[in-house]
Amino acid sequence: MAGFFTRGMIAFALAGIALAPAIAGAQSPRVQSPAEALLQDAGEYARQNDVPLEQAVRRLRAQEESLAATESIRQQYKHRLAGIAIEHRPSYRIMVLLTGSAPVPDRTISAGGMPVPIVFRTGARATAEEIVSAIVRHRDAIRSILPRVSGMGLDPRTGELVMMARAEDAELHGVEALDAKMETATGVPVRIRVLNRADDSNSGVEGGARLEGVDPANGKKYACTTGFVVTDGKRRGIVTAAHCPDILTYFGPAGARAELSFAGQWGANHQDVQVHLSDEAQRPLFYADSRKTVARTLSHSRPRASIRAGDAICRRGETSGYSCSQVELTHYSPPGDLCGGACAPVWITVPGPSCRGGDSGGPIFSGNVAFGIIKGGNYSRSGTCNFYYFMSTDYLPDGWRLLQG
Repeated sequence: MAGFFTRGMIAFALAGIALAPAIAGAQSPRVQSPAEALLQDAGEYARQNDVPLEQAVRRLRAQEESLAATESIRQQYKHRLAGIAIEHRPSYRIMVLLTGSAPVPDRTISAGGMPVPIVFRTGARATAEEIVSAIVRHRDAIRSILPRVSGMGLDPRTGELVMMARAEDAELHGVEALDAKMETATGVPVRIRVLNRADDSNSGVEGGARLEGVDPANGKKYACTTGFVVTDGKRRGIVTAAHCPDILTYFGPAGARAELSFAGQWGANHQDVQVHLSDEAQRPLFYADSRKTVARTLSHSRPRASIRAGDAICRRGETSGYSCSQVELTHYSPPGDLCGGACAPVWITVPGPSCRGGDSGGPIFSGNVAFGIIKGGNYSRSGTCNFYYFMSTDYLPDGWRLLQG
């Protein structure tokens, strides 16, 4: 296997695309209409946010229809912008955090068939750009203070650089003292988040995955699953995380089987992706339920720059199945050398508890829209998922694009 990863550092696991319908003899899943896809995700949103289903549908529609408004705000206030976030409780609204004290009047837009307030707050101590820059420029200083820092990222809701610390490290240094040291070292506001275990890793191998391959280095068989269907204009294949075996066999849910060939791997800094080819003509489908009986047609993808804290998104993992949550940190840098060296602050975190080993490479989506593929997660001592993080589809390999319907 080519690439930047070692077997001791990485385990293999990916999740989700509907490759099986393209294989002879495979039983095709039922393909949802866009309205059905929206209802499925809205059902999860309604349960999590304690709102009626009809209101959940309007809010998910508003999420997409408000993009133009927030992009306009992003451009208008780019020199003051500390963050943009969606709030869901006690009511649905968009929060904009700015530096400085000059007030900006609140406004209301119409999106999803309902009024959506946009509320401006001032007084942030640093812009989002300054915080993201501090992660890169002061990485060595941060590690000298806290060698086992378990990742860090921008929280657009508060305008802070959030640093993940192990409980034992926080107890040793003291949270307030550690916070003060980090603010001095970085020059931006810092919040220490204490985790009872800060175990970041690429998601591991679990049983029941639908891709299999043998690592020639040790002769062991590893299991994975898949992400989205891609094309370079001539060939079609699938994307998965970069830490899968090079040669893979796909096993469909109805027993269909296809040999996949390795096209390339990109696994450093801001990417964790590889492409595998199939002679079968895949359709632009991805599974969106735990049992892989229902598929969706991919319509388009969300640009990374448009993803906001609080955006409601869903995922499918081969181990943990289908679940939904909301974006937390929009510029996350995983710890250590999980990206073939230092990780760029471009990954996106989503709170658990629904992620487990075996989910890497799985599709991140809302309705029929692609957001990215899972890289890894952070787990507590009990094994509960604190959060997972994913790579935006903006970072697909050069020359490859998502196949859309």
